[in-house]
Formats: sequence, structure tokens, C-alpha cells
Amino acid sequence: MSKELVSSIDIEAPAEQVWKVLVDFPAFPSWNPFITSAEGLLEVGGRLTLVMQPARGAAVKLRPTLVEMVEGHRLRWVGRIGVRGLFDAEHLFVVETRGAAGSRLLQQEQFSGLLVPFLSRSLDRGTLPAFRAMNAALKNRAEKASAARA
Repeated sequence: MSKELVSSIDIEAPAEQVWKVLVDFPAFPSWNPFITSAEGLLEVGGRLTLVMQPARGAAVKLRPTLVEMVEGHRLRWVGRIGVRGLFDAEHLFVVETRGAAGSRLLQQEQFSGLLVPFLSRSLDRGTLPAFRAMNAALKNRAEKASAARA
């Protein structure tokens, strides 16, 4: 069984500014309502330590592995809870240029494993709204930084 969550948002700031906000892990506690803490090196094969706060429920500490890093454009990690095949997740961020000074942020996660059918409603009610909250907060932060530079 698998499940996919997707959320995107258009941002009135250049893709470079959006990327800066997305990869500034030390600043996450000050603005990010979903990934409230993020540590680790942004290099393929590196382990990250993330604290994720769903819209409903308790925060979860995860240690995913970074599997893709395309500077300025894509960031992807994979992680699991328990053993492989129980509850696996692949998280992806894509930053795209839109127009002369705009961009779009896509946040997507693919879940698979035996527990997915039992956690599907929780993902819809807790995780997807948290994606949307993070996207909105990132938009706000990137647009303010872009306006301050102008």
C-alpha cells in the first residue's frame, strides 16, 4: 500500500531566495511550523535529524538519509519508522522559477509499507495541513526577505 501527499505554493520571490530559506536549517525553529528542528549536512548520503510537528498529534523525531540534492532546485530524503517495509517515506522539495521574479515550491511525500492503510487518515488530517502551513510560512519569509533586498 502507498499514499502520496502533495502541496505547492506560488511565491513572489526569486527561486534563489526560496532555496535559501528552505536550506537554512538553523533558522527553522524561528519560522517553520512543520519541521521545527533540522540538523545535518546537505550532502547526498548524509543523515539528517528532523523534528516534525503534524497539525494534529505529537512531534516526531526522524533520522532520514539525504538521497538527492540539486543546488537551488531539489532536495529529497528517505526515512522509515521501524524496519524497512513497515512505514517508509520519501520526502521531496522542488523549487521552480516562475516568471521574472516568482517561484513555486512543491512539497511531496510518498509513503509505503504495511502501516500506511492504518495511518492514512492521520496523514490527511495531520501531515498534509502541516505541509500547507510550512509552505505558507516559507512563502511569507521568502517574500519578506525579497522585499527587504529590493
